[in-house]
Formats: sequence, C-alpha cells, structure tokens
Amino acid sequence: MNIKILKSRALLSFAVLLISLSGFAQQIKKIRYFMQTDASPVSAVPYGNNPAAGHYIKSDDAQIYYEIYGKGKPFVILHGGIVGSPLEMGQFIDSLSRYYQVIAISTRGHGKSEIGSSVPSYEQKARDVEHVVQSITKEKVTILGFSDGAYTGYFFAKNYPEKISKLVAIGAGEWKKGFRKFDMNLSSAVAFDEAYWKQQLQLRPEPKQIDEWFSNVNNYYNTVDIRKNIFDQIKCPVLLLVGEKDQNAPLSTVIDAYHLLPNAQLGIIPNAPHPAFLANFPAVWTTITPFLNNTD
Repeated sequence: MNIKILKSRALLSFAVLLISLSGFAQQIKKIRYFMQTDASPVSAVPYGNNPAAGHYIKSDDAQIYYEIYGKGKPFVILHGGIVGSPLEMGQFIDSLSRYYQVIAISTRGHGKSEIGSSVPSYEQKARDVEHVVQSITKEKVTILGFSDGAYTGYFFAKNYPEKISKLVAIGAGEWKKGFRKFDMNLSSAVAFDEAYWKQQLQLRPEPKQIDEWFSNVNNYYNTVDIRKNIFDQIKCPVLLLVGEKDQNAPLSTVIDAYHLLPNAQLGIIPNAPHPAFLANFPAVWTTITPFLNNTD
C-alpha cells in the first residue's frame, strides 16, 4: 500500500482515538477527522465522496447515498453516527472489496445522504439499508456496522431476517434508556474539529437543516432502549467486537448483549477505545475473518 495512504490513515486513527478519550479537546481541534479534502493523498480513495462509485436511491422521504466496490457476495458497511462517514471504514472497504461486493452506505443525515423528515430511528435507518440492498441484489447480505451502524445492523437483522446472513457489530452493546445524556449541537461539534465540519457542511445536501438534525438525533438517542426485546429476535450469527476501554459502549454492555443474542460470538480488543478498528485494525481483522469464513 502507498506509504502516503498509510500515513493518512495513521493520522485518521489517531484523530478518532482522541475523540474517544476524554481530555483531548484542544488536541483534536488541530487534527482533521476525515481526510476527504485536498489534504488527502492523490491516490487515496475518497470513500463517501467518490463520484466514480457513488449512487443514490430514494428511501421513503430521503435520498440515500451509497458506493459500491469490488465483486462477489454482497457485504454492507455502515459507519458510526453524528461524526461518522464511510471514510472511517476505509480499511474494511479496502480489505473486503478483494473478496466481496462492498456496499458502503452513508446513513441518512450523514455525508451526501439527505436528512428526510422522519425520526432518525434505527428502524428507519434499517429500512433505508433494505431499500439500498433490494435495489442491488436478491442475495442475503453480510453487514458490518460500527457504533450507530451496528445498532442499525441489529434492527436490520431483526426486521429483515430473510435478507441477512451474518452481522459484525463493533462498539454496540445493550442500550438502557438514559444511560447517557445526548446534547451535542453544531457549535460543540465544530469545537472538536472545525476542519471536518467545514468539509461536511459542503458535502451534505441540506446544510441549513443541521441544527434541526442535531436536535432530532439527540431526542431520539435520549429515548432509545435496546435490550432483550430486540436482541432475542435476532437469529442470524452475530460477532460482537468491542474495545476493552470503549467509553461509548462500555465492555459490560457488550457482554450483556452477547448473553442476550441467541447466536453470538464475542471479541475483545485489548486496550482499545470505541473505534477499536482504527486503533488496532490487524487485531480486529484477525478476529473477523474466521467468523466470515465459517460456513456452519
């Protein structure tokens, strides 16, 4: 791989690591969270903003943007929430597109996808994924989701069991209503990384609705309750991965989800934060590949 790409991704990994840990607000201001601008190496693929691979589909009240890479059985990639982008999933896309048809989706309100007018719920996001999938393939898909993307994957597996073969869920455990208080707004987000949000507001199709979007996302997250009533309806094999020091989805909550899922495996990445795959991709990849290759 080109050394410039490696350096860019190393910087990306470091930036996300800082976001996941407390006490680094000043450092993060100086680091561009995603390398989707002219700062990127010329040879890097601008995942999430690549016209050569990009497509749109109307899902209910919003245009949803996605990109396709590689050939083979369909494999859906879902990024994290609020500050998420397909670019953070770049190492997965690079690796998986050698063997699969990778479908990298920008979930509603992120990147080039529209916000829409409905509640940005996991049911709605799962429905958006279903619309994308059914427009591409009749085969069952494998889904890999991180954080918000993993919760969307849970709801997809629950609501569309006939359309999924396996799920890899990173950084997403049992979610008890009120366990965290969500109150982020654009000003606080920009305080973490002004360069990222300047880029994002140029990329998003409805930048003037960003304050309303933050409010709706906060309101939804503050009412979410994902426990046994969700997990015990997921029948496909699920691999849960979590960083040992995940502060967003604490290790205990992921272990609880593991016990609630009927058909689950568990992987813990030592000394890793919420975006464990950015902190230690080799360990995550080594854990995932046997799960994907298992045909039982």
